[in-house]
Amino acid sequence: MSKYSHILFDHDGVLVDTEPLYFRATRSCIEELGIELSQYEHLVLMAEGRNTWELARQVGVREVEVERARRRRNSLYREFLTSEPIDIEGAEEVLAELSHCYRIAIVTTALPEDFDLIHQNRNIVSKVDFVVTRDAYENSKPHPDPYLVAMDKFGIGPEVALAVEDSERGLRSATAAGIDCAVVHNEFTASQDLSEASYRIQRLSDLLPQVLNQP
Repeated sequence: MSKYSHILFDHDGVLVDTEPLYFRATRSCIEELGIELSQYEHLVLMAEGRNTWELARQVGVREVEVERARRRRNSLYREFLTSEPIDIEGAEEVLAELSHCYRIAIVTTALPEDFDLIHQNRNIVSKVDFVVTRDAYENSKPHPDPYLVAMDKFGIGPEVALAVEDSERGLRSATAAGIDCAVVHNEFTASQDLSEASYRIQRLSDLLPQVLNQP
């Protein structure tokens, strides 16, 4: 039997394939400010918990222009969310199976409005106990705050919780909260340092047999 009773799922990159779209939207809008943004640089900034718009501020772009570009990015990203395929195969099925034996939460850096847009026509949220979105904590991943909030809502300690992540930023957040972390492969974040993961799995469906010791 698994030693875990609670599973805390990251959202973007684990349950829905949205991270490349967020990068595309960010790159498109920051380029309008004269900043070239590579995927590698984007991932480094995210892992460190830094704001991409720092790059524009560092070269003297006015704050009003930065804010305008950020709003354009948010709008473009939401267009992508409604026009591009973002489903991850097996996500709903894995959650449905796990929900019979485990308490489950989604712990995400997504804004509530983006999260709601993503799940308008999906059946993922109904399979979890609650969702922790960006408005529920002060410091985003890689800080431990999101996971600390989730554990507090459940009334548990880290010894019974397992985080499921796909990125270095999320892994850092989980480990900082004292939680074991299973990292599921995501091609977009595959180049990051994920060596601190408690488990590495190729796909979400591997969670049951390879980590939770369930057939």
